[in-house]
Amino acid sequence: MTAAVSPKIAVIYYSSTGSVHHLAQAVAEGAEKAGAEVRLRRVTELAPDAAIDSNPAWRAHVDAAKDIPIAGHEDLEWADAYAFGTPTRFGNVASQLKQFIDGTGGLWQRGVFADKPASAFASASNLHGGNESTLLALYNTFYHWGSLIVPPGYTDQSVYAATGNPYGTAHASGAGVLPGENILDAARYQGQRLATITARLQG
Repeated sequence: MTAAVSPKIAVIYYSSTGSVHHLAQAVAEGAEKAGAEVRLRRVTELAPDAAIDSNPAWRAHVDAAKDIPIAGHEDLEWADAYAFGTPTRFGNVASQLKQFIDGTGGLWQRGVFADKPASAFASASNLHGGNESTLLALYNTFYHWGSLIVPPGYTDQSVYAATGNPYGTAHASGAGVLPGENILDAARYQGQRLATITARLQG
């Protein structure tokens, strides 16, 4: 009997003040709990120091996240599945993550993303600040890649407890409020679901 192979999942995100960072950590925890090997990676910060320094929370997070490795194309080639996270920018993907994605044309042409499960999570300042449209915008990329979209759906009670977003875990940060346990539980479940479905496809 062949031993089960642990799925390899890349959790790749951009976070300015920390909300998406916490979601990414929770997604990674959920995937690891489900038996996956996980790479947690952040994309390169593009904003100038003057902009970062104008927001103390932004500067504090940039300094605190320095030990998280920067995402590279090798992480995408390594992974069997992906979870991407971003804050919303006018209902769309933050430029930092978008630039990383826009640089993957060569991988796409080689079919690196085809048939691999992918999921997404997001954060906005308020409940109707564009989380759903941001997740759907990320999923547009997955369609072009030929990836298999794995949303949380309404498949677990944790989704309902986290304001019930079936597209992906979404946080409304308000005035700098980090995700509570209800949101983090939903993110852990999303990571677990992604790992479980990836393992099932591999099996």
